[in-house]
Parts: sequence; C-alpha cells; structure tokens
Amino acid sequence: MFEGKENAITMQHLLNGETCKVTGYGQSMTPRLKSGQSVIVVPITEDVILKKNDIVFCKVKGHFYLHKISAIRNNSYQISNNHKHVNGWISKSNIYGKVVEIL
Repeated sequence: MFEGKENAITMQHLLNGETCKVTGYGQSMTPRLKSGQSVIVVPITEDVILKKNDIVFCKVKGHFYLHKISAIRNNSYQISNNHKHVNGWISKSNIYGKVVEIL
C-alpha cells in the first residue's frame, strides 16, 4: 500500500487504482482528524457513492486536501474543512479518493 501525503504523487497512485494510506497535516479537520493522523483512502470508481460529510482526497483551486463534502448540487461537490470554511465547488473528476478508515 502506498503511503503518502496530500499531493500529486498520492493522486497518481489513487488514479492507478491503488488504496493509499494518507497523512494530512494542519488543524483544519480537527477534531475529526488530527494533524499527522493517517487515513485509508480508496480510489474513486463508478460504484463509489459520495455523500455529504464524507471525507475525500481532492484538488480544489490547485491545492490537494483531505476535506469533507459539505454540500452536493447538480453533480458538483462543495469541499470544506471541519470548521465551516468552504474551499470551493468541484466536479467528481477532482475527487480522487474517499476515506474509509481513520487510523
């Protein structure tokens, strides 16, 4: 299993269909995720269902995040941190993985 951070290298592994162990840093997802805490992320495929409050590995405005889906509208996903800061709206093609386990 690839172990990485919130970056393009991890994105590529997810696009290649690999499950990844991802470590995020920063306080934006506390208390759900602590800085330096790892999660297991599965690649997004046709059968992966994305719901509000799911934590995803995504790219918004050129930055990679482990953040949550805060709203869904017309096949667009609003990405926010755990403190109600909205990063922006993205399509499913900018969501590379979904967190299935917090370690």
